[in-house]
Amino acid sequence: MAPAPTTVVVIPCFDEADRLDVDGFLAFVRGWPQGRLLFVDDGSQDGTRAVLEKLVAQEPRGCALLALPRNHGKAEAVRQGMLSAFALQPDLAGYWDADLATPLEVIPMFERMLAERPACDLVMGSRVRLLGRSIVRRPARHYLGRVFATAASLLLAIPVYDTQCGAKLLRVNPATRELFREPFRSRWIFDVEILLRQATAARRSGVDPEAKTYEVPLETWRDVGGSKLRATDLARVLVDLGHLLAERRRSTR
Repeated sequence: MAPAPTTVVVIPCFDEADRLDVDGFLAFVRGWPQGRLLFVDDGSQDGTRAVLEKLVAQEPRGCALLALPRNHGKAEAVRQGMLSAFALQPDLAGYWDADLATPLEVIPMFERMLAERPACDLVMGSRVRLLGRSIVRRPARHYLGRVFATAASLLLAIPVYDTQCGAKLLRVNPATRELFREPFRSRWIFDVEILLRQATAARRSGVDPEAKTYEVPLETWRDVGGSKLRATDLARVLVDLGHLLAERRRSTR
């Protein structure tokens, strides 16, 4: 039997058959002996499951598949994947976008950062457009993202730059397990809910919430087409932000 992984990274997938970089996933796990990629098929209807089954069969040590019987949305797919990851008893667990907008090669760097920062429970990528870095993002999405990030930072009362980057790695302990115990309210901004749950728990324990998270400016990120977010979903995002703001206010009373 293969040894238990020390790191498990969840890859949520929904109708990704035409976008999955199978060769890229296989090449990465073959050079990452301590880790495992856990693909979550969120009720896909386009052949994604068959692609994933073939991928896992080629590299059963480094890849695994959790197939959900119907579509639940990314938030629940990530949550179910994280719960399954926790069951493997790794030291670290996280989630990554299936389109590999953030390269998998960043994962070992995140592992090192958590090893170097024992007080930190979460390392997350941040798409900061700085000279010398390759952050390729459509202008409209960049500026909308900055407006959303400012609103999220005010809601959380912590100076987070980018809540929505789909590259996050957590230390596995009772506190981080608790972040995923209950379903998320939002299908789209569950990352904000994770940070809100973490910040609320830290404040209740008398800990500075900023000490629990480390944000890493990425060297490379590319905007991949095929986003499932529709224009009509933006209104729902605003409603969800309002609900989370009300939740934060209740938690501070």
